[in-house]
Amino acid sequence: MATRKARAGAVRPARRASRSAAGRAAARGARPPSDISPSRYIARISRLTGREIPGEIDPDELLVHAHRDHHPLEVAAQFAASRILQLTKKEDLVHQGLRAINLVGSTAARAAGAVFGGDAVERRARKLLGVVGRDHYFQFREPTHLDEGEVRGRIERLQAEAAAALRARGRNPRLRVLLTGATGFLGKEILVQAADDRRIEEVVAVVRPESVRDPKTKEVVKVLSPAERGELLLKRLGIRGARARRFRFVAGDIERADLGLAPEEVARLRETLTHVIHCAASVSFDDTYENSFRANVTGCANALCFSLALQQVPGSPFVHHVAIETSYIHGRKKASMAQENALAFPRHFYNNFYELTKAMASLETDRFLVDMGLRVVQLLPSIVIGQSRNGNNRGDTKVVNAPINAFGRAKEAVASAGSDPIARARARAIGFVASGFPGDPTAQLNLVPVDRVVQGILSALTVSAAIGTRIHLATDNRIRSEDIVRITREELGVNVRLSDPTLYRNVTLPIVTTVLEKLKEPKLASALGKLGTIFGSYGEWGQPIHDVGNDVRLLGLPIRRPDTRHAFRMLCRHNRYVQEYGRVRDADEVARRENLWAQAIESIEFRTGREVASMAADEFREHLAAEVDLATFRARSRPRAQKLRAERDSLPRSARGVQGGAAQRPPAQRGERNRQ
Repeated sequence: MATRKARAGAVRPARRASRSAAGRAAARGARPPSDISPSRYIARISRLTGREIPGEIDPDELLVHAHRDHHPLEVAAQFAASRILQLTKKEDLVHQGLRAINLVGSTAARAAGAVFGGDAVERRARKLLGVVGRDHYFQFREPTHLDEGEVRGRIERLQAEAAAALRARGRNPRLRVLLTGATGFLGKEILVQAADDRRIEEVVAVVRPESVRDPKTKEVVKVLSPAERGELLLKRLGIRGARARRFRFVAGDIERADLGLAPEEVARLRETLTHVIHCAASVSFDDTYENSFRANVTGCANALCFSLALQQVPGSPFVHHVAIETSYIHGRKKASMAQENALAFPRHFYNNFYELTKAMASLETDRFLVDMGLRVVQLLPSIVIGQSRNGNNRGDTKVVNAPINAFGRAKEAVASAGSDPIARARARAIGFVASGFPGDPTAQLNLVPVDRVVQGILSALTVSAAIGTRIHLATDNRIRSEDIVRITREELGVNVRLSDPTLYRNVTLPIVTTVLEKLKEPKLASALGKLGTIFGSYGEWGQPIHDVGNDVRLLGLPIRRPDTRHAFRMLCRHNRYVQEYGRVRDADEVARRENLWAQAIESIEFRTGREVASMAADEFREHLAAEVDLATFRARSRPRAQKLRAERDSLPRSARGVQGGAAQRPPAQRGERNRQ
């Protein structure tokens, strides 16, 4: 946990409290926030006086969209900055240029005010010239009044208590874990890895009952209990027999006290649980502030309250709480490092309410850590994608998967248009407008495979030194927008074009959505609108560089992090062949396909002695077709598969596309290795 000095402002003095007084205060303060206003966590500070400006803060004020694209000159300056950055590769120079332009405009406005009549004229001139300037700034409120030494002392004591709790469970401690968010993308991977983790004796997953609706009428035809839902989930994940008996699914709701668990269940868990892993959250980048707050802040506080109650039971086996957050709690930090242990309100604001509310949740976690004495580890993944080796994502179609599926569908629409010239022209028009990707070539996205993230989560269960520390589960080999476009072209055969994000938001997207609506494609227009909302921010130049190191230093993860370009390539292949660009939605069918997909990839790598992600797209498709009937996505019979492999292997290396060395690889592949 970072103290105020590491974030913003000075530490306010505080009187020491006895441990009993601190305990009573913890009991009173350990409740979720009833006030959802940002003012609970954030203060507006006057630049003139340095004092807080009282009053409510509108959540929209804290997002970047409220502070850009309001003036044609500002839009033009941002567009020019992007072009200059591509030519010079010097981000500091571009920032200096933008500040100089703003200073010239500000000076001209002051001169106009001095010559023609005072402050009113100056304000109008500033508005006319698009001068960017604010008389206030925002900063986070400190969750504690303790000074840095007192905070460090408390954290060291909590780490020692957790280590003692682990030692009390023997040389090879057996762990009992409560998990929220088990039915989500990340939660499913936790279940898969926990099934083979010998340290974990039991996982209790908190889930809601699920309503099954008729696909046509949308009427509820069945309600699955948590136990039924869990049984079905384990079956789809391939967790059976003794491995499945480690898991128990109970009814609950993270937005309610005690996580919505029945009183008898709470009493039972307080005697047995060693850890709580809280990874339930709303990961929608376009959700409302209210919905994001309830899921991400209220849900987080409820989980922290639950863990604190576990910890305070006399003789409790509880070790510590694991909070799953996001490395994007640092918001927009142009030309600067997002440090693991420092959290300051970003000068360039937040991209969306997801980032903002996750930052608030992190501050809530800080409060429970220091003021309440809860033993807690904060893990901060970046943008999580499918597994590093095969791209499996358990049916997820959001975030990075969404544009890949949109590109693939646009291409297929052109291919299936038939011979009708009008239909083909319409399909080509749709394909063209749908293939624009808002991203600056220099922008970097921090994509991390889900298996690496879960490896970090499970490692944290027995690392008491991680308590009181934020740990980025991110990568140090980020992927650029230009790499995303190149790999997408190679894997999907789609001529994806990079569009300047500023121009895309203000010019391209309005035109494109209008055209699509005229072509009676409202769903595609809506999808592209969401694409612009998400990647129009993350694809801009000057994105934060996430500091990493605690994942290796504290959690003991391998120092060599997954290759991001390879992982993204497998994401494209998975979405193309397994999900059919999002058309395969049935959970049972997705599970069947992903299982076959993993087996096929393992077989290909065993036969060739190479990683499939290193193969060119055409070569991989040939290998895959020898294992799987691509029309039905069914495994080929063994004799048929063997015959196809033999026919392929009998061809000369040049004829079958096998790349023996750097000289034989296509230029695009050679360039990719050089960049790595």
